[in-house]
Amino acid sequence: MGACLGVCSLLSCASCLCGSAPCVLCSCCPCSRSSTLSRLIFTAFLFLGVLVSVTMLSPSVESQLYKLPWVCEEVAGSPVVLQGHIDCGSLLGHRAVYRMCFAMAAFFFLFSLLMICVRSSRDPRAAIQNGFWFFKFLVFVGITVGAFYIPDGSFSNIWFYFGVVGSFVFLLIQLLLLIDFAHSWNQRWLNKAEKSDSRAWYAGLFFFTLLFYALSVVAVALLFIYYTQPGACYEGKVFISLNLIFCFCVSIVAVLPKVQDAQPSSGLLQASVITLYTMFVTWLALSNVPDRKCNPSLLTLFGNGTVLAGPEGYETQWWDAPSIVGLVVFILCTLFISLRSSDHRQVNSLMQTEECPPVLEATQQQQVADCEGRAFDNEQDGVTYSYSFFHFCLVLASLHVMMTLTNWYRPGETRKMISTWTAVWVKICASWAGLLLYLWTLVAPLLLPNRDFS
Repeated sequence: MGACLGVCSLLSCASCLCGSAPCVLCSCCPCSRSSTLSRLIFTAFLFLGVLVSVTMLSPSVESQLYKLPWVCEEVAGSPVVLQGHIDCGSLLGHRAVYRMCFAMAAFFFLFSLLMICVRSSRDPRAAIQNGFWFFKFLVFVGITVGAFYIPDGSFSNIWFYFGVVGSFVFLLIQLLLLIDFAHSWNQRWLNKAEKSDSRAWYAGLFFFTLLFYALSVVAVALLFIYYTQPGACYEGKVFISLNLIFCFCVSIVAVLPKVQDAQPSSGLLQASVITLYTMFVTWLALSNVPDRKCNPSLLTLFGNGTVLAGPEGYETQWWDAPSIVGLVVFILCTLFISLRSSDHRQVNSLMQTEECPPVLEATQQQQVADCEGRAFDNEQDGVTYSYSFFHFCLVLASLHVMMTLTNWYRPGETRKMISTWTAVWVKICASWAGLLLYLWTLVAPLLLPNRDFS
């Protein structure tokens, strides 16, 4: 009898398992747009993969992975034991992260292709985007299990370069969202200051601007102290100095009278945020310099003795400050992509999102009033974001988190994880491209006066 009741209970839930986001979350969320909830659930899939990846990097799980038959295979009849190097056992966490992130990227890339040119929720493919969550989860698990059966070979080396390219693009998306956030923040506080005729809002803007610049100066000093040495580390000195000069230049440009006339909302708050982010990316770059003298956060291969093979003999030290901070920034950026449309049309155009059309506001207000704690379909007359581009952003996010969790270390030919100059140059170039992008947002209205940059 109990089994029969259990089967009936499962059958009663089948409609929600195969239904839409409003059905899945109807009992645990306030009245919300289905477009937002769908993005949040897909983001939850991404965070689930991140959690699994982080778990696989823990020493206890790594020691269990060592027992699996497909790892640490023998070469020419002898087990892979590299005295004096990071042995095969200590690479298991990284190999697992590469496969987990490959599964996430493949899952989201599949949906990115499937959702091309979906215009409204009336498209049959929109039902796949906003529903069938149980089957999506099964597909996600199936791809993940399949990824762990990929032969090692050259997979890790090739997938590393996919991660480099994807992470570079995602760093630019992070900066784009940061620029938009700073512009919106500055504009809203200026509007509140004008409406309330209070100097407190101006004081708040001044305080945060000063705080961000002070943190940037402290960051530059710490980078020179910890990542450079007298008579050595010339690359690090050049990178820090150039980024400091570039940040100073864009800060000057942001307050030029002509720029202020073209963009009244432009100011030092945005420049201070970009300066602090540039110093953060510079720190990430210097943390990958493959020179122990110039990089105190470089992975230490030896403690007080030789690293031994086996679950009891090795110790990995992958978690450092750059990785932790980078992971936090990644999480905030991904949530930002999932929850918010921009106040600026140019950003919405680039990110393939739209503000709610005014003609639909009255209809949606009535839907909000009638939904009674459930989510409602707000895309019958047009999608509010590009399904395909959203999934492509999650592909890039999967690649970026893979590189973040593995500290941008590349699998070596001798089964070592090595830090390379490739990671350094990618991050430095990302910081320069970001500054160039911000500079373009300042001068574009002057160079293209006939275009609307409001």
